[in-house]
Amino acid sequence: MNRSLFPLFACALLTACATTPPEKLPARGEMRDFALEARFALRISQPDKAPENSGGRLAWQHKHGDNRILISNPLGIGVAEIDTSPTRSSLRTADGQTRESPDPDALMEEVTGQRLPVRQLPDWLLGRASAPARLEKDELGRPARLADAGWQIDYAYADAAPDALPELVTLRRNGEIELRLRIEEWRSVP
Repeated sequence: MNRSLFPLFACALLTACATTPPEKLPARGEMRDFALEARFALRISQPDKAPENSGGRLAWQHKHGDNRILISNPLGIGVAEIDTSPTRSSLRTADGQTRESPDPDALMEEVTGQRLPVRQLPDWLLGRASAPARLEKDELGRPARLADAGWQIDYAYADAAPDALPELVTLRRNGEIELRLRIEEWRSVP
């Protein structure tokens, strides 16, 4: 090897080996605003109809009670963007159509035919619910199963840390709908 290229090669090798340490996330109980990247699988079953399956990716930012959810197909091509706030919700599709409503759950029902719990999802992802919900915890004190508003939410974790954020969240309602979220990355949003 040419001696003059050796320092360049060494720097390139060291740079390639250096990694940025993962962001230190707040404990699950202290997490308020977040962003996540996930893969999803949705199954809708209706009487006398074949089940409908869809899946893809989503990028979600929850900040100060507002949500922005970008939904992509499995190839990463954007298909919809959902924006919600306490007073309005909008859904924009890839073909430029926009629908609005003051109620995000009603908007999802209008678009998909199913009342999806957009309003509750940020809390449910973190294992939070209000009375009269029923929360079961695992042996480490983490949310394992939550029953709230006719939905059952199950949680799975990638590690044994007591404050771990879930890696897999599965939501089910009366055998009609199942939504699986495989969360690939959690980030705290300042």
